[in-house]
Amino acid sequence: MTHYAIIVAGGTGSRFGSAIPKQFLPLAGLPVLMHSITRFIDAQARVIVVLPREQINLWHDLCQQYTFSLPVSIVTGGDSRFQSVKNALSTIDATPGDVIAVHDGVRPLVTAEVIKNAYTEAAIHGSAIPVVPVTDSIREIDGDHSAAIDRSRLVAVQTPQAFNAAMLKNAYNVAFDPSFTDDASVVERAGHSIHLINGDTCNIKITHPGDIEIAEILLKRGKPC
Repeated sequence: MTHYAIIVAGGTGSRFGSAIPKQFLPLAGLPVLMHSITRFIDAQARVIVVLPREQINLWHDLCQQYTFSLPVSIVTGGDSRFQSVKNALSTIDATPGDVIAVHDGVRPLVTAEVIKNAYTEAAIHGSAIPVVPVTDSIREIDGDHSAAIDRSRLVAVQTPQAFNAAMLKNAYNVAFDPSFTDDASVVERAGHSIHLINGDTCNIKITHPGDIEIAEILLKRGKPC
C-alpha cells in the first residue's frame, strides 16, 4: 500500500497585500509550503505539489535558497482547485489499496496524528475527512432576513482529505461543477458516503496576515493545541 499526498498551493497573496504568494511567505525560518511538505514526508508519503505555472521557477529558487531537497514531484496546476487536483491525479499510477490525501499547502501545522489517522481511516472506510466543531454562532442570510442555525449540527472541514486512490481518481473523471467545494464533495457526487474523523483546531489555514503570527506562536509551543 502506498500513501500519496497531493499538496495544492495556488494562492496569490492578494489578501496579504503581498507580491509573494502566501504559500511562499516565511514562517519560522521556512516558507509556509515547506512546512506542509515536511509533515507528509515525515509520514512516509509520496508528495506531489501542485503549483501555478508562473510560480514554479520561484519555487525552485526558494528550494536553492533554503537548501530544501526533500523528494517531491511538481505538477502544473489548472484554472481551478478541481483542475489542479485532477492534474495531479493523472500522474499517479495507483494500485489496489493505495490511499491519496489531498492537502492545502497553506495548512502548515497539520499534525502527524491527523495525517496518520486520515490514511488509516481512509484505508478502512474509503474516505477520511477531518472536521472540528463550529464554536461561533451561525446565522443563515436570506435576502434582508437572517435566521440562527443550530451549530451543534455543523462542523468545519479541514484537510488532508484522504481517499481510496481508485475511488478518488474515478470520482474526478467528471467535468467541473461549482458545487465542488472540496474533494469530499466530488467523491460524494460520485455516490460514495463520506467518513468524518477528528481534525485539529491548530490545523489552521493561512488566509489573512494575522494567521502567520498565530502560526508562529503555535509552532513555538511544539505541540500547538
